[in-house]
Amino acid sequence: MFKAIVDRFEGEYAVLIFDDGKKIDWPKDKLPKNIKEGSVVWFSLTKDKEGEKKQRELAKEILNEILAK
Repeated sequence: MFKAIVDRFEGEYAVLIFDDGKKIDWPKDKLPKNIKEGSVVWFSLTKDKEGEKKQRELAKEILNEILAK
């Protein structure tokens, strides 16, 4: 998990600063409600094995269509 602090809001985005000093602009509508400047948020990343499988299958289908021509 990664911790970030909401530094400020710019238009439709929140500027988040992580512990290592890196910043990202994150859509406000993708944050929990009632978030304000100074709020702490946590990010968790997970691998989507099923999504990767679908991407590989789609790539194979496209390649097969190209090679069939």
